[in-house]
Amino acid sequence: MPKVEEKGSAYGRDDQTQDGTVDLQGRPVLRSNTGRWTACSFIVGYEVFERMAYYGIASNLVVYLTTKLHEGTVTSSNNVTNWVGTVWMASLLGAYIADAHLGRYWTFVIASAIYLVGMSLLTLAVSLHALRPPSCGSGVKLEDCDKRASSFQVGIFYCALYIIAVGTGGTKPNISTMGADQFDDYEPKERIQKLSFFNWWMFSIFFGTLFSNTFLVYIQDRVGWTLGYGLPTVGLAISVTVFLFGTKFYRHKLPSESPFSRIAHVLVAAIRKWRVTVPDDLKELHELSLEEYSKPGKYRIDHSSSLRFLDKAAVKSGPTSPWMLCPVTQVEQTKQMVKMVPVLIASFIPSTMLAQIGTLFVKQGTTLDRKMGPDFEIPPACLSAFVTIFMLISLVLYDRYFVPAVRKYTKNPRGITLLQRLGIGLVLHTITMITACLAERKRLSVIQEKHLFGKKDIVPLTIFILLPQFALMGIADSFVETAKIEFFYDQAPEGMKSLGTSYFTTSLGIGSFLSSFILSTVSNFTKKHAPKGWILDNLNTSHFDYYYLFLAVLTFLNFLFFLVVAKYYVYNADLRRSEGEFAMETLPNKSISALDGTVESKTSPLLIS
Repeated sequence: MPKVEEKGSAYGRDDQTQDGTVDLQGRPVLRSNTGRWTACSFIVGYEVFERMAYYGIASNLVVYLTTKLHEGTVTSSNNVTNWVGTVWMASLLGAYIADAHLGRYWTFVIASAIYLVGMSLLTLAVSLHALRPPSCGSGVKLEDCDKRASSFQVGIFYCALYIIAVGTGGTKPNISTMGADQFDDYEPKERIQKLSFFNWWMFSIFFGTLFSNTFLVYIQDRVGWTLGYGLPTVGLAISVTVFLFGTKFYRHKLPSESPFSRIAHVLVAAIRKWRVTVPDDLKELHELSLEEYSKPGKYRIDHSSSLRFLDKAAVKSGPTSPWMLCPVTQVEQTKQMVKMVPVLIASFIPSTMLAQIGTLFVKQGTTLDRKMGPDFEIPPACLSAFVTIFMLISLVLYDRYFVPAVRKYTKNPRGITLLQRLGIGLVLHTITMITACLAERKRLSVIQEKHLFGKKDIVPLTIFILLPQFALMGIADSFVETAKIEFFYDQAPEGMKSLGTSYFTTSLGIGSFLSSFILSTVSNFTKKHAPKGWILDNLNTSHFDYYYLFLAVLTFLNFLFFLVVAKYYVYNADLRRSEGEFAMETLPNKSISALDGTVESKTSPLLIS
C-alpha cells in the first residue's frame, strides 16, 4: 500500500485537517497522527475478513438450497439473488442512519453486532439437530431422499440470512466511505493518495473472496456445513476486532441533516414554484451567509448550469420554509445526486450479469466432470475463485501499468475517466455472456452425443470449460465495480457521501432483484411458448445457451443506453482533478480553491480569516 509521510500542512496553517473531520468526541484532529494509510490499514484489514465471511455464505448458498432444502433451479437461484438484493438494498437505510443520526462509526459498530448475531444463528441452523434439515444418510441419492426440512427449520435458516442482510446494510455503505474519509481533500498529497484507495479497497475485497471461494467452499462440500459456516462466523468476529483496534486513528465526519430530506426539500420547492422565473442575476438566489460556511464541515457549492429547473427552489418568492426556499448549495447538492441517477440505472444490468456467478454458473458446474486427479473433486462454486483471481490480476496491471502509461497522454490522474472505465467493463460483460453461451452449447452437444438426459447424469466434459466465462467476468468487474464505487463516491457532494456509496450498493441490489425477475419471467414464458422451457430443474434438458444469448443482447442494449448517458454527463469533481491534481504537487502554496475550477461546479469550505 502506498504510504507518504506528511510534514505539516500544505497551506501554511497548523496540523489540523481542513475537511471538517473530528475524533469520536467531536474535537478537531491532527493530520500527522490520524487518518491516511495508517487508519486505512485497519479498515482494509476488516474488509478482507468480512468479505471472507460474507462470500463464505453467498458463494455456495445455491448448493445448500438445492441439496439440503431441495429447492429447484429457478427457486434456489431466485432465493439467492433475492437475499443478495436485500443485502445491498438495506444499505440505503444504513446510509440514512449514518448521515443523519449516528455517524458512520457508530452505525457501523451497531450493524456489525447485528451481522455477527445473524452469522451465529446461521451456523446454529446448520449444526443443531433440532434446527438443521434431516439427512437420509450418505448412501441415499438426493433425488431418492424423501425427508424434508420442517417449516420451522426453513424459517430459522432464512431468518438468519435476513438478519445478516440487515447487518450488512449498516456496514457496507459506511465502511468504504469511512475509509475514503481518512484522506483530507485539502492536503494535496492525501488527495492523490485517495485516488488509489478504491483500487486497494477492491483488492482487499477480492483477497477475502478468494479465500472463501477456495478453502471455505471446499470445507462446505467435503467436510460439512457446520465448519463451513462456523469459520466465516469466526472470521467476521476477527474483522470487527481488527476494525475496533484502529479506533484511535480514525477521522470522522459529523452527521448532519438527512440527505433524503434535503433532496426532498429541493424537489418539492422546485415543483411548487414551477411557474416562477429564475432571475438572470444569480446573486438574487437564496444562499446562506459566508460565516455559516466557515464552520467545520460546512461546504459551499457554486451555482451550475445543469438541471436549471431545480434553481426555482432557490428563488426568493413567498414563504421561506425549507419546503419552499432552499439555499443554492443545497440545490447544487441535489443536482449532483440527481445527475447520477441515469448512470445508476445503466448499472442495473451489469449487476444482473454479476448475479449469474453464484447461481447459474455454479449450477452448470454441478453437471460436469469435476475430477482433478484420482481422489480430488473440485466443488462447483470454487470456480468463482477465478473471478477473484482475474480481478486481482487486472487491478494490479491496471493500477501499475495501464494508468501510468495512459496518463502521459490524457493528463488525467486516473488515466481514463471513470465512465470510460465503466464502459470498457460493459463491453466485456457482453463478451462474457457470449462466451458462456458457447460453453453451454458445447455442453449440450456432448449431452446429445452421449444421450445423457437424466437429471443427475454427469457430462464427460471437464468443468474447466467454464473457466473462460468466470475469468472474463473477473476482468470485466475489475473495470465495472471499481469504477462504480469510485464514481458514486467521488461525484456525491460532501454530506451525502454515504448516500453516494449507497448508489453503488443499490445498483447491486436492484440488479439482483432484476436477475430474479428476468429468470422467472423467461422460465415461465418459455415453458408456455417453447417446445421445452429454457430453465428447468433438469439442467441436461434445459437451454441455458439461449438464456445467456438473451442476456448478451440485453447487455449490449444497455451499453448503447450507457453511451447516451455518458455523452451528456458533466463531471463536477473529476474535471477539476484532471486539470489540477499535478499542479498541486508542484504548487503547494496555492489554495485549493484556485485549483478547483471546473466547468460544472466547485466545492470548498470558505476559510474566513
